[in-house]
Amino acid sequence: MSTYPLLLEPEELLPLLGDDNLLIVDQSKLETYLNAHIPGAVHLNFKDLQLGQKPTPGALPSLEQLSLVFSNLGLTLDKHVVVYDDEGGGWAGRLIWALDMIGHSRYSYLNGGIHAWLQAGLTTNRGEEAVVKSDYTVAELDLRYELNKAQILERIGQDDFAIWDARSAKEYSGEKVISARGGHIPGAVNYEWTLGMDTVRGLRINNLEEFDTLLNSLGLTKDKEIATHCQTHHRSGFTYLVGKILGRNMKAYAGSWAEWGNDETTPVTTGIQA
Repeated sequence: MSTYPLLLEPEELLPLLGDDNLLIVDQSKLETYLNAHIPGAVHLNFKDLQLGQKPTPGALPSLEQLSLVFSNLGLTLDKHVVVYDDEGGGWAGRLIWALDMIGHSRYSYLNGGIHAWLQAGLTTNRGEEAVVKSDYTVAELDLRYELNKAQILERIGQDDFAIWDARSAKEYSGEKVISARGGHIPGAVNYEWTLGMDTVRGLRINNLEEFDTLLNSLGLTKDKEIATHCQTHHRSGFTYLVGKILGRNMKAYAGSWAEWGNDETTPVTTGIQA
């Protein structure tokens, strides 16, 4: 059984196209996918992996819905999934998290997604691809990859715990308010997700050695359990992914600020990052 690295470059994926054990999933906008996608890639609407209901719209849907979504993609236990999108890794990273949650650990992220692929001048297809559907059953979720509100409340302030807030600086400080309350979870550190992408190199992840040093400087170290969130666990899909690539113990807070900021009982801190 072939194994591939978690972070896959376009030039590494190219010779693998046509491998029957590979499932390439495109989470770009549908218009983008239909215009140009990696040969063989099947499209997934990001909404299919969201609960879409208050108070936690960013949580995963039911086991039945997850089973249907992954069956429609043609996922089987032996498939290695390569994920990408058209925004630098937010939706793709969230899909990596969803695969963790359903217990499917064979996956890779295409560094930079379709932007890096096109920048490299590699071949693309137009229109839709034929999908061989499967009968994939999600019987349970692996809760090791997420933390809920109650768990975060219990962990706040503990030395072996950190929170990576992937939202904008204005959302973090409370200047920009999307939920009932603005601000951030006490103790959370802010590094906006888009800052981690190289706009010159097709939205590839920034230099990994430098990124690792940056995370250490923010207190997001390998010896800590790190919860990451945004508003609905979309942007924090990228930070979850990067953390995994850099060897961090990442957990998603899928409720994110949509839940925390709308709950009048949760503690909130305002102001810019020190």
